[in-house]
Amino acid sequence: MMEKSFGLFFFLKQPKNQDSDVRYVYLRITVDGTSKELSTKRLWEPERWSQSLGRATGTKEDAKTLNAYLDALCNNVYQAKRTLLEADKPITADALKDKVTGKSEVKRMIIEIFNQHNAQVEALVNREFAPGTLQRYKVSCSHTRSFIRWKYGVEDMEIKDIDYDFISEYAFWLKSVRNCGHNSAMKYLANFKKIVLQCIRKGWILRDPFIGFKTTRKEVKRIALTKQEIENLAKKSFGIERLENVRDIFLFSCYTGLAYIDVQKLRRSQIIEGIDGENWINTSRQKTDTTTSLPLLPKAMEIMDKYKDHPKCANEGYVLPVLTNQKMNAYLKEIADTCNISKNLTFHIARHTFATTITLTNGVPIETVSKMLGHTSIKQTQLYAKIIDLKISEDMAALKQKLTSI
Repeated sequence: MMEKSFGLFFFLKQPKNQDSDVRYVYLRITVDGTSKELSTKRLWEPERWSQSLGRATGTKEDAKTLNAYLDALCNNVYQAKRTLLEADKPITADALKDKVTGKSEVKRMIIEIFNQHNAQVEALVNREFAPGTLQRYKVSCSHTRSFIRWKYGVEDMEIKDIDYDFISEYAFWLKSVRNCGHNSAMKYLANFKKIVLQCIRKGWILRDPFIGFKTTRKEVKRIALTKQEIENLAKKSFGIERLENVRDIFLFSCYTGLAYIDVQKLRRSQIIEGIDGENWINTSRQKTDTTTSLPLLPKAMEIMDKYKDHPKCANEGYVLPVLTNQKMNAYLKEIADTCNISKNLTFHIARHTFATTITLTNGVPIETVSKMLGHTSIKQTQLYAKIIDLKISEDMAALKQKLTSI
């Protein structure tokens, strides 16, 4: 949008604390009624100055030289105005003065901004952000730095230089050089996009470089254990305490739907009496900070009671003696081999199993399952509903039975 008014005017100004016969020539730049004054660093006598014209008077060479200089300065202001227009930047008296005086704009660098963002996240870890969130942003920042070195041969670059080509090349680099899968690449780009959007909101970037670039993720097939596999797992005697413990904790997650971090942090104080007088889990999901309330199934209660005298549980108030996620997953692979489970068994499969085999397959409404899983959107839960072919098979078998008896 064009400015309402624009004006340039030269005038004489007496130096401060000086009673001199000469004055400094100043330029007043006015845009939309707001003015900024700029010294030309030239001195001139008031009696040889036209206040109405804003120019030196007379035909002497020094007057001609000064007026030529003032005309050139006017041209510089008009050129600065054109530059701001072409860059889609607002035309203000301040901006024009900065351009003419050569005052450089603050350079806002990508990695510098990313590091500042991460420092703020780190300061709020365990209050507003999980430690894993900070780690994800740090890795994303490291990847961004490596890409800039690879593509542009520099350590950092200005945020205003990011465009669609930067984003598409970054995606290519993540998939080829870093060998990331599609969804992993999109995750890193989503983290980077948060930094870019912050810069847009602050007015540091005028156009969103992500416009036209799709960061949609491919649907991942979720794996869950069948009813028979759960039974085999529960009945198996391993004869090794660490495997027995990991199996029990995994099954507890199968019967509660809690993610690894939520089982690890679960304390006895979070087991409360529910609206029905039975034992309920009342906790917040670490990932989304949403409240999860769900009644404890009898098998989950049995596992919980089994470990009430375990030192970690009795002394520290935890529900179960959970190991690190890395160790849990390593032992689960050993358990899968022992139980002849061909699926790549990880702790998160327990959550999938609760959503499908334990609840949805047994007719629990999807809205209820979504609430128990602590999902922020039912769309997340609907992804599980797509993999319950077993339920479809059972329902159709029952239908066949009814039709044959007619």
